[in-house]
Amino acid sequence: MKAVQVPEAGEEFEVIEKDVPEPEGEEVRVAVEACGICHSDVFVKEGQFPGIDYPRTPGHEVVGRVDAVGESVDAWEEGQRVGVGWHGGHCFECEPCRRGDFIACENSEVTGIAYDGGYAEYMTAPQEAIAAVPDDLDASAAAPLMCAGITTYNALRNSDAKPGDLVAVQGVGGLGHLGIQYAHAAGFETVAVSRGTEKRDLALDLGADHYVDSEAENPGEALQELGGARVVLATAPNAGAIESVVSGLGVSGEVLAVGIPGEPVGVSIQELVMGRRSVGGWPSGDARDSQDTLEFSALREIEPMIETYPLEDAGEAYERMLANDARFRVVLEP
Repeated sequence: MKAVQVPEAGEEFEVIEKDVPEPEGEEVRVAVEACGICHSDVFVKEGQFPGIDYPRTPGHEVVGRVDAVGESVDAWEEGQRVGVGWHGGHCFECEPCRRGDFIACENSEVTGIAYDGGYAEYMTAPQEAIAAVPDDLDASAAAPLMCAGITTYNALRNSDAKPGDLVAVQGVGGLGHLGIQYAHAAGFETVAVSRGTEKRDLALDLGADHYVDSEAENPGEALQELGGARVVLATAPNAGAIESVVSGLGVSGEVLAVGIPGEPVGVSIQELVMGRRSVGGWPSGDARDSQDTLEFSALREIEPMIETYPLEDAGEAYERMLANDARFRVVLEP
């Protein structure tokens, strides 16, 4: 098969030919139809995640079909449409796993980091990392939902916001353009917050009821004028942008960060205490969460905006993602 790998941390991608992997007892082999390129793939490319063995094939936004199963696999069979996301498996034995909180597994694996991912024609994954993909979702459109989709959908559905509440999505990019769609479909009064007016029309088309230009006005004050946000989904990995929306929270409001800035976020504890506000984060989710995301997306016809590239152009596609030139997700089609 053809695959793309990182030979060593910091080195360029290389396209190689290698043997198709054989699934072990509790593994599923997936014939990859599409694999999204996520900013978290930088961890593999630059060696920023502990314990990576090289060479390594990245990719944790995978959609394809079951090609073969290990002898101990009963839940999946050949031909099924499936996906594999960031959460690449769990131990079933640690305290979080015993309580069913698999995303918090103390020994969890990450697809494309603990083992080879989806920048390839075939890959294998533990059976507990597999999610079913609805038939009416296109493979390339579904692939980014395995990370960007589940991250925004799962954060919103696990927040305390209820239909009709004011929910702001800070950032209209790879995560934010999906967050706006999910917030609208969930019945929230949806506010898009972004710099400038370039993305205003797009945000409104995606379902935003209001648009706040953070260059022209203070986003915290703007959110307060709308009644105060119950939730701000912070998707842009910028500490200053996150800090600017905390004052826009209503009583008992929360900022949920899913984009991770490279620097600490400074907030006023007094502001949090006096308004019973909070600033927190949310990880993606396990395979069942991914499946929920896919099913809801199919039900409400939510899709990412994507650009597609052949596997051979993985380096070019990765650089386009890294430079923030893509609108909005980049997908490889082996």
